[in-house]
Amino acid sequence: MKNCFEIKKMYLHYGEFLALKDINMDIKKGKVTAFIGPSGCGKSTFIKSLNRMNDLIEDCKIKGKILFDGKNIYKDYDVNVLRKKVGMVFQKPNPFPMSIYDNITFGPKTHGIKKKSKLDEIVESSLRDAALWEDLKDRLDRSALGLSGGQQQRLCIARTLAVNPEVILMDEPTSALDPISTLKIEELILRLKKEYTIVIVTHNMQQAARISDQTAFFLLGEVIEFDETKKIFSTPKNKKTQDYINGRFG
Repeated sequence: MKNCFEIKKMYLHYGEFLALKDINMDIKKGKVTAFIGPSGCGKSTFIKSLNRMNDLIEDCKIKGKILFDGKNIYKDYDVNVLRKKVGMVFQKPNPFPMSIYDNITFGPKTHGIKKKSKLDEIVESSLRDAALWEDLKDRLDRSALGLSGGQQQRLCIARTLAVNPEVILMDEPTSALDPISTLKIEELILRLKKEYTIVIVTHNMQQAARISDQTAFFLLGEVIEFDETKKIFSTPKNKKTQDYINGRFG
């Protein structure tokens, strides 16, 4: 199984504060990798570094290597090219205040696609992939802000798919959603992994157990354990992992 990301001896500082310490990890292509751990342990900080979202934060310094498809994301990639290949879905649905159609075509237009027939095709295929086409095909000119929370989050996933990424990063994508919408997003993730590599931060351990192939347990800025999800949840090697999974802290 080919690696999508290889992270070697990575350290991340916010000013004087050491947020991530000596992270070493291989994230496999075509798999769902989950990051679990208590709040403030570095999960979101780490996932945002995979497409250089942390570049936007002042005083953020990163040492070590993050390789994507074998190339260093800080030296060998233009940040816009990287973010096209490595899309991001955030905790809170964040549709743009424009029509459903314009939300989906925003990225492709930015990357130079102007032909209406091509844009129509992208809108349909992205919404189909996000399991929204049947619900929205007659409402494409309406504001995306009128959708329910669960639909908005799936629209944000469709918007990410519209630029044809290789990887989808998801930072707690269901934490603001009700159980039914959460289930729909989980089903969607399991379908999408046939075509994309998915990395998800979740505070919900049952979710990690249900949908991921690999799980990393973070604590105080370190990866305590990283293994196949089945092993992490059934026979963790580290007592701290076991204590967290059994609800003794966090």
